[in-house]
Amino acid sequence: MHIEDNRYLLEGGVDPLAIADKYGCPVYIYETAVMKRQYERLTKAFDLKRLKINYACKALNNIAVLKYFKSLGTGLDTVSIQEVKIGLLAGFNPEDIIYTPNCVSIEEISLAVELGVKINIDNLSILEQFGSLYPEYPVCIRINPHIMGGGNSKISVGHIDSKFGISFHQTPHIHRIVKAHGMIVEGIHMHTGSDILDIEVFLQGAEILFEVSKEFHDLSYIDFGSGFKVPYKEEDIETDIEELGEKITKRFKQFCKSYGRELTLMFEPGKFLVSQSGIFLVKVNVVKQTTSTVFAGVDSGLNHLIRPMLYDSYHKIVNISKTEGRSRIYTVVGYICETDTFGVNRKMTEINEGDILAFYNAGAYCYTMSSNYNSRYRPAEVLVHEGEDYLIRRRETMDDLIQTQVDVDIFENKQVTA
Repeated sequence: MHIEDNRYLLEGGVDPLAIADKYGCPVYIYETAVMKRQYERLTKAFDLKRLKINYACKALNNIAVLKYFKSLGTGLDTVSIQEVKIGLLAGFNPEDIIYTPNCVSIEEISLAVELGVKINIDNLSILEQFGSLYPEYPVCIRINPHIMGGGNSKISVGHIDSKFGISFHQTPHIHRIVKAHGMIVEGIHMHTGSDILDIEVFLQGAEILFEVSKEFHDLSYIDFGSGFKVPYKEEDIETDIEELGEKITKRFKQFCKSYGRELTLMFEPGKFLVSQSGIFLVKVNVVKQTTSTVFAGVDSGLNHLIRPMLYDSYHKIVNISKTEGRSRIYTVVGYICETDTFGVNRKMTEINEGDILAFYNAGAYCYTMSSNYNSRYRPAEVLVHEGEDYLIRRRETMDDLIQTQVDVDIFENKQVTA
């Protein structure tokens, strides 16, 4: 989003204030132009014939978004049987969907087998059960490389204390299970979590994965996961995709040569592809002056955007109702009966009640982590594609809020006494 003609505009010249007026607030807006730009940046960074990008749909799982990524040529990374089914509804072929659950039952994994998707297993117990049930079904194995890719500890998943993956020190045990059941291992996988700051650390993890992979002789692909950091503010650090691409490409080609055949290199980005594509618009309900702070209270809260409260994540906030004028310092808070603070001491053009604020980097892990806390409705979602806006999820209503509740009459016409 940029300022032009004294207005904040999306790519293609779309006015976000017009979208707020058309669909109401709060509302999520996603731009396909940004998604495409990020996807092309990633594919250009890795100079390989056999490169497969599987979009991690847990970041943003609206079917319209999934269909768009399918049109770009991506596969799909899923973490639940429900995401698998949504991917199939979006038109993905089963062979283009990889299912990487964690701490699920073998019954759920069996459902994924019935649907014909790629299976990625991250613990020895399930691997043994899977081998007993489906020895001829190709499987991928998720390795824990014991590295910290960087960023928030709550979203780092490749370290030694993480619940994710099988420790690379347990490789001999993996081989015993695979040999005992005659299993087919088609892929080796790792995922360090979001916000990779140090490329060298990621490359260390890659070397561990190569060491593990060379002991499996029937591989089709190696999956390096994702965790590429995007910028959240001016001059913010981000993963240097171009440098990473150059180094990984060179090393992967060397590995394939020593392995004896060309494999597919896979990645499963989520945040990298959609974070910057999204903005979240809210309306200011009240400007509240206290003895120490000026609060801008908006018509949203942690029920719609929990990341600042959950991860201490930073989202740039701007007053798109005013591009010029004097600036003041505000703490932006929500309407939930909890401490739901979006940003403390943020400098922006003077806010009046009724102004529209925009939260940047709202494409990843925002709507998908929303809830009905305080019995509030979840907002609408709008997709901007080639200069046109499309409603891709309507705002919830009271009927949506209570549709799964079962009304029982056990208290009808009865006096409840102490």
